[in-house]
This record gives sequence, C-alpha cells and structure tokens, in this order.
Amino acid sequence: MLIAENTVVSFHYRVSDDESSELIDSSENSEPMSYLHGARNIIIGLEKALEGKQAGDDVEVTVEAAEAYGERSEDRVHKVPREALSDIERVEPGVTVVANTEQGQLNLVIVDVAEDEVTLDANHPLAGKRLKFNVSNETGREASEEELAHGHVHGPGGHHHD
Repeated sequence: MLIAENTVVSFHYRVSDDESSELIDSSENSEPMSYLHGARNIIIGLEKALEGKQAGDDVEVTVEAAEAYGERSEDRVHKVPREALSDIERVEPGVTVVANTEQGQLNLVIVDVAEDEVTLDANHPLAGKRLKFNVSNETGREASEEELAHGHVHGPGGHHHD
C-alpha cells in the first residue's frame, strides 16, 4: 500500500541528532507510532519523506531544523523575576516549568538562575537541530471516517500531537 493522504501509517523509528549522531528517541521496546498521513500529526519533514513510499519500505531521511522542530529563536528566551517561580519546588537549570498562556500550555526550560532572576527558554529542546530518522516496518491502512473527521488516529499506537 502506498503512503498517501488519508492513510494511517504505523512505523518504528529511531531519531538521532544529525551532527553528533546521538540517539534522541526510539520506538524500540514499545508500540509502533501511528499517524494520519496528510494531517500534520508528525513533523512535516518526516511526513514529506514518507509520502509515496510503499508501506514496508525502510526509510532513512535527514530533516532540516525548519521542517522538524523549527529554528532556535533567541526571542523565545526570557528573563523573569525569581519570585515569579515561587511556587516551583526546584528552581535550577534543566528543570522544565509549565506556563499557562493564551495559546495553551507552554513548556519552558530553566537555563540560568541568578539571585533575583531566572532565564527561561521556550524553544523546543530539539529546535535548531537537523534530525536523522530511520523508519522501518511501516504498515498502512485506509483511515476510518471518524479518524478523518478528527484529524488523528484512534486506537492502539494513535498519538495526537498539538
């Protein structure tokens, strides 16, 4: 079956940093990931690479940052007064805090802690990185009407990305 719009695709993947070759994530030892092709449920660069492939093909693809998690933007790094985080238990670099914004929840990573201010980074941890995907064992099936209406996969392996 060809991977095309309105196909549900299930696959195992390994994703690594193209520059350092460090493994970032893998679906080994877990369910394959399933997504609705054409609905932008997965990063656009990977979706484009899988378009028109035969389900069952192994695919290796390098995705530029712009079509993965976006470029890093210094505009997304903010300094806030330390008391703004008074309800956070551990205020130290590497800790993720969740902020409620008008656009929904936002994950911010604490990158620096000074005496009276904290630097927070709203960039996705993988922003600015070129990623290499190894995808294998895809299976394909037609999406159900309900899945098409909702724009994402239902049932086992169905992941919904915001």
